Amino acid sequence: MSGVYGIGVSALRAAQAGMAATSHNIANANTPGYSRQEITQAAGQAQNTGSGYFGQGVDVTSVVRRYDQFLSQQVLEAQTSSSSLNTQYGLSQQLTNLFGDSTGGLTPTLQDFFGAVNDVATAPESIAARQSMMGSAQSLVNRLNTLDQHANEIRDGLNGQIANSVNSINSYAKQIAVLNEQIVQLQARTPGQPPNDLLDQRDQVINQLSQEIRVTAVTQYDGSMDVFIGSGQSLVVGNSLSSLRVVTSQTDPSSLEVAYSNNGNVSRMQQSALQGGNLGGYLDFRQNVLDPAVNALGRIAIGVADTFNQQHQQGMDLKGALGGEFFTMAAPRVTASGANTGTAALVSTFDSSSALTGEDYSVRFDGSNYNVTNASTNATLASFTVAQLATAQVVPGTGITLKLNAGAAVAGDTFGLRPTVDGARGIALKVTDPTKIAAAAPVRSNTPLTNLGTGVIANTTVVPGLPLDANLQQPITITFDTPPTTYTVSGTGAPAGSQAYTDGGTITINGWTSKITGTPLAGDKFTVGPNTNASTDGSNMLKLASLQTAYTMVNSTTSFQGAYGQLISQVGTQTRELQVTSTAQNSMLSQVTKAQQSVSGVNLDEEAANLMRYQQAYQAAAKAMSIAGNMFDTLLSLGN
Repeated sequence: MSGVYGIGVSALRAAQAGMAATSHNIANANTPGYSRQEITQAAGQAQNTGSGYFGQGVDVTSVVRRYDQFLSQQVLEAQTSSSSLNTQYGLSQQLTNLFGDSTGGLTPTLQDFFGAVNDVATAPESIAARQSMMGSAQSLVNRLNTLDQHANEIRDGLNGQIANSVNSINSYAKQIAVLNEQIVQLQARTPGQPPNDLLDQRDQVINQLSQEIRVTAVTQYDGSMDVFIGSGQSLVVGNSLSSLRVVTSQTDPSSLEVAYSNNGNVSRMQQSALQGGNLGGYLDFRQNVLDPAVNALGRIAIGVADTFNQQHQQGMDLKGALGGEFFTMAAPRVTASGANTGTAALVSTFDSSSALTGEDYSVRFDGSNYNVTNASTNATLASFTVAQLATAQVVPGTGITLKLNAGAAVAGDTFGLRPTVDGARGIALKVTDPTKIAAAAPVRSNTPLTNLGTGVIANTTVVPGLPLDANLQQPITITFDTPPTTYTVSGTGAPAGSQAYTDGGTITINGWTSKITGTPLAGDKFTVGPNTNASTDGSNMLKLASLQTAYTMVNSTTSFQGAYGQLISQVGTQTRELQVTSTAQNSMLSQVTKAQQSVSGVNLDEEAANLMRYQQAYQAAAKAMSIAGNMFDTLLSLGN
């Protein structure tokens, strides 16, 4: 009877264990990261009675969790990519809204400014028109400053988000290390019996960690899990952990970077190696979307200021003085790395605003030469010796020059070179007096009425470029000889000897150009001298107004508004790509999560059926025990 009774007891225990596991599943159906648990059973060792081997009931050998390592790894990878793309998309939308605003963007302000320039060209003597132009210029400056400010507010926000993400990563790492220690201790006490709930908790923390940064997790023989990030840096090894820190960029004080800390040693990491998750999204957005957009905006500001300044300086103001700079603009930013040990200081200037690319560059001294590379592609653009950099050298294809201003570098010293990053922030209105607006041409040509031939001299044009010729406004007289196929020029700076005459040919003297057409007769004279009618002359202002549509940007391939349109298109395209890829990645995450949950997730209908199954097994085992008890009682009654 004891054998039958013992088998019944084992059946009761197995059914009770099954109901406990099922109840545990039901209780944790909504617990994040929980994996469904089941009991495993094995038949008890049979006993030889001489009449055959009779079973001894059932043993509950373990409680296992339904877990698929491959599916769980797929979820981690999909989760980290989804978090990164969603983060970048949300931030890119802010930039798209900033630059694409039809009322708050740059396009309407540019149009208003050049409209005011045209008004001065029409009425150069009008102080009101000049004041209006200065007001529009200030509005243009304010708009560029504001757009740059808002973009850099996004950068400042990124710094805070990067710091928060790093704090979260360090917190998750500590939790994993603690769980590792607990799991190892429990598995050592009961080999072969995994602490399922702790394993689930650790997997859930790793899942949360993967939302911040891409991780590689490796399970060890003792049950612990090592976690690696970046290009293989260990974050957690057993119960030992390293951490991340935020540090100020050595070449860009406005940006925070991520560094690696292990045993008190802090080393800077390659930021591009920190992929995936929110942190990877922040860094990718800053490098690939925000920085190029700020640079492109700065390039437009520099292009407007530089081209407008050059033409303005070729004109003359109401008081007869040559025009000065209309705008001030920021010089290219050169930042010595905080790790430099030398004393070298580099400076940069603009060589051609049209050739500016909007790219950033790095300058590294190798002990002999200063090597300039593209910061994005690492392509070498130029290499200069120390002797060469003693004078300004043009960096090919960049629109800037580079010069060693002072000191000496040590091999390994590096410098960050960002030509346009401060362009929109640094532009300002320099002219504050409306009479200083150089609307007129500094020289005028004249065809005297006393001439007998049909020759006519065209309006003079100042030769583009600065500085202006020192003799620009010196009076010049052109007198035709006998026969009238040659002419002589008199005045300061005039060429010596007779000059051959070509109908419509260009005449260039003292930094101005003009043309004489027709048939002059011997003795006919033409004069070029200072413009004494500056108050009514708007010829230079017409040239300034023409800059609105002139192709002065991006290697003379587009206008100011065209360049701004390219900026909007660039940011908009990136935002659209991120929207599409993030939507696709979210869909993939949903699919792999469903596949993983089909293995590990709790199905309440299935658990309800299991409860009924275990209940029936319990009742049957109880009935077997009851029958065994009755049989035992019957035997006892026979003895009486």
